[in-house]
Amino acid sequence: MLAMEERALALKAKKPELDDLRSALGIDRIKVQVEELEQQAAQPGFWDDAEKSQEVLKKTGALKSKIEGYDKLVGMYEDLEVMIEMADEDEDESMLPEIDEQMKELDKGMETSRLTTLLSGEYDAKDAILTFHAGAGGTEAQDWVSMLYRMYCHWAEAHGYKVEVLDYQDGDEAGIKSASIQIEGENAYGFLKSENGIHRLVRVSPFDASGRRQTSFASLEVMPTMEEVDTNIVVRPEDIRVEVYRASGAGGQKVNKTSSAVRIIHLATGIVVSCQVERSQYQNKDVAMRMLKSKLLAIKIQQHLDKIEDIKGDQKQIGWGSQIRSYVFMPYTMVKDHRTNYETGNVNAVMDGDLDGFINAYLKALANGELKE
Repeated sequence: MLAMEERALALKAKKPELDDLRSALGIDRIKVQVEELEQQAAQPGFWDDAEKSQEVLKKTGALKSKIEGYDKLVGMYEDLEVMIEMADEDEDESMLPEIDEQMKELDKGMETSRLTTLLSGEYDAKDAILTFHAGAGGTEAQDWVSMLYRMYCHWAEAHGYKVEVLDYQDGDEAGIKSASIQIEGENAYGFLKSENGIHRLVRVSPFDASGRRQTSFASLEVMPTMEEVDTNIVVRPEDIRVEVYRASGAGGQKVNKTSSAVRIIHLATGIVVSCQVERSQYQNKDVAMRMLKSKLLAIKIQQHLDKIEDIKGDQKQIGWGSQIRSYVFMPYTMVKDHRTNYETGNVNAVMDGDLDGFINAYLKALANGELKE
């Protein structure tokens, strides 16, 4: 059948791309690394150093995940070959929709894998900490933060990442004043670093009885996580002020209602971080300190500074300023990224976590030096 011959040729054209992807991902090299790490784990005394053994296991798991991801693409390709051959032999056109759908899935998977080859930054493979803040505008802006919070949680869940709430402050009447979450999974920071900045919403406010159009702003800070053993960032006791307060918000049973919440102020920069979801004051302080180090590291990366001591005063690049993206709900629907000009009219899909198009466009523009300021 002509239709099947066309699909067969289209699929065959993808084989060189799949082979190139294997080379770009370094699959053969990764397999050697996995074998070496597994041999290391089998050595006597490996478990004597708990910290080192966990680091080896985590690295092994991440490398195996890359191999499995590529093997999955190869499996999809081989399955399509069989499907097309069977449909052609049986002259069964009813299989065309399924074949076309599987071809799209293969294209999407290959594109995602190609993008991971662009994540070569020192911290790209790390987990990410996302901190949301409402702009001026009271309830309207706080509701916008809750919408963004939901959007990124949906994105994380769709990609198999784990979401952990670190801090959560309810809005006065609705929404969220501020919140921090940690998204755990390979390359979480590498993908989400594109989302750092000001997000602008244009819609008819549900809180305005007159039905007027409102513009709201919210900021999102994206930071790579810092491990306890990471010595890149040093914070001296005299550089900070630690405050404790009673936890509140949407933590449910996880929030301890005693004065266990911790706020840390970095005196030189005015940076403030807080954590309230752990059981004890000590645990919250530990998490907040890691958040502070992550934030200092993110600023250092963004400003291309040589050392943390160069960070002074108000951090304008993570404060209020020009929006990176606009979300328009009326008089038409559109979401547009102002750095890459990537846009879509399906605003509902975006708010449900469909952000890959924006992330992909950002990574490509970053790699090609085409990002707009």
